[in-house]
Amino acid sequence: MTDRLPHEKGFHVSWDQLHRDARALAWRLESAGPEGGWRGVVAITRGGMAPAMIVSRELDIRTVDTISVKSYDHQTQTAAKVLKSPDADLMGDGTGILIVDDLVDTGKTLELVRELYPRAHFATIYAKPKGRGMVDTFITEVSQDTWIFFPWDMALQYVEPYRGRD
Repeated sequence: MTDRLPHEKGFHVSWDQLHRDARALAWRLESAGPEGGWRGVVAITRGGMAPAMIVSRELDIRTVDTISVKSYDHQTQTAAKVLKSPDADLMGDGTGILIVDDLVDTGKTLELVRELYPRAHFATIYAKPKGRGMVDTFITEVSQDTWIFFPWDMALQYVEPYRGRD
């Protein structure tokens, strides 16, 4: 169905569901970590921040940083670019680092971050088929034509962010 708008096949995620799925991701990641445990968690902002916080709490990882990558303009995917990098001393080539995002869609964001940190472990809560190969660990796969509505995007109806988009 190519004449559908992105929001017409929606998967609505509540805060409770996100929390449960992020905890399940943490449990899966516990056995996937390197010997000696994860050195740190890096959240891909903005969507990866809540899942990364929950994962870092569940796995008792105290070193948490962010990487800011812009690959969407509202609901339109654009070329990915890094706006803010994590601490270079922490990252190295990514060995022992867990990079967390909410969703892998086409994989363009993760592809860019993986080029920078090829030995990091990439984890998302949700994965779509086109991007699934870019993620090492995920919880739920949804179809490529599904638009995921995260709790931070929702009220009783869609609410524009307070500040405008760049």
